[in-house]
Amino acid sequence: MYQVLYRKYRPKVFDDVVGQEHITSTLQNEIKSGALSHAYLFTGSRGTGKTTCAKILSKAVNCLHPVNGNPCNECEICRGIESGAILDVVEIDAASNNGVDNIRDIRDEANFAPAAAKYRVYIIDEVHMLSIGAFNALLKTLEEPPEHVKFILATTEVQKLPVTILSRCQRFDFKRVSAESMKKRIDYIAAEEGFTVDEEAAKLISRLADGGMRDALSMLDRCISQSSSVTTEIVSNVAGLTGKKHLFDLSAAIGEKDTSKALSLVNELHANSFDMERLCSELIAHFRALMITLTVKKPEDVLVSTAEEIEEYKEQAKVFTLPSVLRCIDVFQAALANIKQGVNRRTELELSVIKLSEDSLSVDVSKLAERLEKLEKLVSSGNVRPSGGEKPYPPMRGETPRRAAPVSVAPAEKSKEATEAKSAGAAPDVSPEVVDGEFEEWGKVLRFLNQNNKPLWAALMGTSAFIKGGVLVIRSEDPVILSNMMKRDRNTRDLLVASHDVTGKNIRRLAINGAGTAAAAPAEEKQEGTDINSILDRARGLGIEVNVE
Repeated sequence: MYQVLYRKYRPKVFDDVVGQEHITSTLQNEIKSGALSHAYLFTGSRGTGKTTCAKILSKAVNCLHPVNGNPCNECEICRGIESGAILDVVEIDAASNNGVDNIRDIRDEANFAPAAAKYRVYIIDEVHMLSIGAFNALLKTLEEPPEHVKFILATTEVQKLPVTILSRCQRFDFKRVSAESMKKRIDYIAAEEGFTVDEEAAKLISRLADGGMRDALSMLDRCISQSSSVTTEIVSNVAGLTGKKHLFDLSAAIGEKDTSKALSLVNELHANSFDMERLCSELIAHFRALMITLTVKKPEDVLVSTAEEIEEYKEQAKVFTLPSVLRCIDVFQAALANIKQGVNRRTELELSVIKLSEDSLSVDVSKLAERLEKLEKLVSSGNVRPSGGEKPYPPMRGETPRRAAPVSVAPAEKSKEATEAKSAGAAPDVSPEVVDGEFEEWGKVLRFLNQNNKPLWAALMGTSAFIKGGVLVIRSEDPVILSNMMKRDRNTRDLLVASHDVTGKNIRRLAINGAGTAAAAPAEEKQEGTDINSILDRARGLGIEVNVE
């Protein structure tokens, strides 16, 4: 009769156990020295060798001729335990025998001496499934059992065990089997069975098993049922890794903010009888892969995917930022929870897609962080522009909305035409259409001011600058506010110092110009120290030629 691989190649001695050397070596030393504990607790994820080690230990403590801490597997005791003929070793499944009466039976039997072996050994698998009453019934016997009794408890959820049980056992934590150790075991079994496994296929099986040796051998069993030559393609088909195109298409539509396309894809999948709960789970796994790709240098070491899919993940990750990927995972996880509670599956998934495709609908922290990140990049480049020409705040009651006339600073040496234009009240010719050139390093100047003069930096947000005839001209949507800021000596000095430090050139003149056509502003009331003459005197004191028009 055919025997599945994980049963056929189950280790019979400690030396054959894969990836748990820190445990097997300790147990071997205890057996050789005779310093055995009365109760052991084996904990770890599934398929890591807990029950296997428990069976080996039960044979080793009773073996008539142990070899270096291992059972010989040849004496009558070892053979009897292996075949089940010796009843002194009892294996109990606590998932189906979790009542107080079951534990009382064990407690009563433990008082009798073993019939054939040296020790009566009780292996209680999935011990965390015992009821509170059963744990209480086990406590006294577990703490002070008869000399001829050994308890071996195994569990995958050690956190569910009472501390009173934990304190009475010698605990061993089983690690997940590494992919490299698992690959070596797969190659060994393939050589013994006479089939071939490609190196990449063996690595893929090892990653898919997620640290469980039993899962790896079960998957290998399914692969060799299709072909005696196991390839990556066969492993992908067996594990269901193929057919992810719909996930890449849907995530691409979300990344491009194409709501219509995303909803069309959901509708197409629904029409083809694709389960929406499963699709939601797959989307969570897909965006997790993108998260790993964005944060890990070698995502292929973490992700369970083919080499082609890894490249697709790397390419698609360029469309997303890490905050946006985290937000996608959060939204789909919330949708999955709602779906499990019975809401309309299709509607819930469509709502999630719309939330992720429409930025204006989002108010959660992760999306705000993403938008703030984009804004910071714009600010650092100095290319921020106000979205409209109106003032950022509405006028107060009784105030007439108005815009300020362009306020300009021009060189002292003016032509006759410029002087006539000045006397006529016209703004100087510093419009963008006749500039000498854009001030390309304006963004650096703003970053400099952000470190040294934040109020001025805030006033200059959204402005741009250019050079005309040696004059630094600043274009602003609100020139009145900016001109008021420039009435302070420190602001003028800091701006010129920043320009000098960035460009290495002395800019002695500057101008402030409105970004659009506007009506003239009402005259401001003069205040001591802030009238035009005072401003000119203070500017000349700094060695700057300034004419405010």
